[in-house]
Amino acid sequence: MEALDKMFGVTEAGSDVNTEIRAGGATFLTMAYILLVNPSMLSATGIPFEDALFATAVAAFVGCMVMAFWANLPFALAPGMGLNAYFAFTVAAPWAMAVPWEIALAAILVQGVIFLILSLPQVGVRTAMINAIPTDLKIATGAGIGMFLAIIGLREMGWVQGDNATLVNLGDTGAMDPASSGAFWAMIGLIAIAVMMARKLPFAIIGGVLAVSVIGWILGVNDPYNEGYAVINFCFGATEEVMTNTFETITVPVLDSNGAQVILCDYTPDFVAGVAGEGKAEPPTKIFDFVGIPEETLFAAVTALGDISGSDLGWGGFISVMVTFLFVDIFDTAGTLYSVGRQAGYVDENDELHNSDEAFMSDAAATIVGALCGTSTTTTYIESAAGIEEGGKTGLTAATVGVLMLSGLFFADIFASIPQYAMACALVVVGAMMMRQAADIDWSNSVMAVPAFLTMVMMPFTYSIADGIAWGIISYCAIMTGTGKFKDINPVVGGIAVFMLMFYMSINGDGTILDMILGA
Repeated sequence: MEALDKMFGVTEAGSDVNTEIRAGGATFLTMAYILLVNPSMLSATGIPFEDALFATAVAAFVGCMVMAFWANLPFALAPGMGLNAYFAFTVAAPWAMAVPWEIALAAILVQGVIFLILSLPQVGVRTAMINAIPTDLKIATGAGIGMFLAIIGLREMGWVQGDNATLVNLGDTGAMDPASSGAFWAMIGLIAIAVMMARKLPFAIIGGVLAVSVIGWILGVNDPYNEGYAVINFCFGATEEVMTNTFETITVPVLDSNGAQVILCDYTPDFVAGVAGEGKAEPPTKIFDFVGIPEETLFAAVTALGDISGSDLGWGGFISVMVTFLFVDIFDTAGTLYSVGRQAGYVDENDELHNSDEAFMSDAAATIVGALCGTSTTTTYIESAAGIEEGGKTGLTAATVGVLMLSGLFFADIFASIPQYAMACALVVVGAMMMRQAADIDWSNSVMAVPAFLTMVMMPFTYSIADGIAWGIISYCAIMTGTGKFKDINPVVGGIAVFMLMFYMSINGDGTILDMILGA
């Protein structure tokens, strides 16, 4: 314990080793779903599930360890949600861009290297970008992430659901039988965590998550987020839609124009978030199960670099995909780091994040390792706020998360058994804590009020941190220009706004301006 204290400066940071380890456990419990979700999503591209699980755990471990020992910050990293969806269902999906997953991993690898170069203190590009953004927009990012966490959590708790007429509405509360409803126990868990935090009890988040998990196992309650999933058609020409409440592949006949069966088409579940499993909460069935060393994905990205010129994608398309990954990664990571850093007290009087260069480089290093192993972009997780709320202040928190993530290689079944509703209630609590940052925004400033508001609301409404930051910056530059303050816009911010407009806008409706420039 003394060695750990000295290594990470725990006492100097105003914490203790037990608190740091406990905080790491809290962060891990809120983001452990990625160990199952990410491999499930990537397997839709043809990447073997076991290979993707190995890559997910190793990338998270490396990222957390680099963050711990280099930056000494309590931030956890893992392959990012949203970026993995773009990888699996847009870039590599057979019904979309149909880029071979090997080449898609090569784009991640190149993006990670560029990311690392931009983060070098000698270059300072990335730090300059973040420091140039107005303070109110950066504060709004933290509050927006809180709202983002809340809608994710409430959805996975079963309290918010999609609606064709109103976009979202209240879940089916009339079906909340305490003996079978995960939504009911999720709300109990949320309130219990809030009560324990208000009473300043230790293990508030971990205790709440584990308590409702055990209750769910005993009662066999329904996990509202895992009750039913739409499935993806991996064969063209299928004649019917399929719904399933299991995570097994369903085989359905595909018919030709004459009505004759020509092939059996495989359907597998569509993962957006959540943990692979059945609808009912069940305890783990086995303790130890090692996934093994990847057989297909290890260093596949390096080999694929030589295949780009001969592929249908070509170098223009490859660069476009790579730039997209880079853009989203930069702003996802920047927004998350600043927000959780501010919450942890690591943003100084100059509005700059402590050890920001090291933090950004940790993210880039994890992305490179992840691509080499076989997973999509690795990024800093907003769930790090859970550990910060639990008292985490140093890299020991991140190191704890890293070790626990690596254990996913050996204990995946245990992690998979924690119901999603149990983890989700913690996200709502953390979201509430992050919303307090909004009080520091100068809402009386009409120039900043709308951009700050757009930054906040666009994150949950678009399910993207990067989109929220982007349109906050774009609207800020537009309003400054409209009010005659164009000369007061920081050139870096103005350049970011122009680039993002090219990323989003089209001239002829056929691809973005950026796609046109790159020849994609």
